Amino acid sequence: MLPENIKSIQQELAPFPHVKLIAVTKTKPVEVLAEAYQCGLREFGENKVQEMTTKYEALPKDIRWHLIGHLQTNKVKYIAPFVNMIHSIDSLKLLQEVDKQASKNNRVIDCLLQIYIAQEESKFGLDETELFELLASTDFQLLKNVSVKGLMGMATNMENLSQIKREFQSLKNLFEKVKLNFNSENADFQEISMGMSSDYLLAIEQGSTMVRVGSKIFGHR
Repeated sequence: MLPENIKSIQQELAPFPHVKLIAVTKTKPVEVLAEAYQCGLREFGENKVQEMTTKYEALPKDIRWHLIGHLQTNKVKYIAPFVNMIHSIDSLKLLQEVDKQASKNNRVIDCLLQIYIAQEESKFGLDETELFELLASTDFQLLKNVSVKGLMGMATNMENLSQIKREFQSLKNLFEKVKLNFNSENADFQEISMGMSSDYLLAIEQGSTMVRVGSKIFGHR
C-alpha cells in the first residue's frame, strides 16, 4: 500500500520539479518510516521534538528532518545538531534561540517564518506587521547561524476550497512582498511551505514549493 501511495503522489508531483515532498511522519512507527525510506523518500516532517530525536537515532543519517510543529525555545537544543529545516519560527525570540544553538553546533540552520493565514484560533504564526517588524529589526540582522529560506503557512482545516485558495494566495502575496522589500538580493529566500494531504495540488497552483503530506502517504491514524 505504502509504495503505491508514494508512487501515485510522485507521479502527481512530476510536472513540478521545483516542489519538495515532505512526508509527515508524526505518530508513525520507525518501521513504517524505514519502509518509506526504502521507497526513496528522504524528507521527513515531525511535529514533536522528542519523537523526532528518537526517530533520528534509529534511522539512516541521510534523512533530512523538518520540524513542522510548534517549537518551544527550551526544546531547540535537542534538534539543533541535526535538523535540516525548522518550518515553524513564529517569533524573534525563537529564531535567536535557534541561532544560539546552531552556533554551539557549528551549523547554520535553515528556517521558515510561520505566517498566520487561517481562520482558526489554534494555529500559530506571525501576522504581516509582526513579520515586517522582525525582518527590519537590528536583532534579526545580527543572527549569523540561521538562514531564513522563506515562509510557511497552514490553511484553515475546512472543506471550503475557495477559502483555502484565498489563504494560500495571501501567503504567496506576502512572500512576494518580503522578497521585494527585504530579500531582493537574497537568492536563498525562495521557499513557500504550504499544502497538506487534502489540498497540496491547490497549494502548488498558488505557488507552494514544499508540500507536507501525511495521511495521503501513510493512511489515516
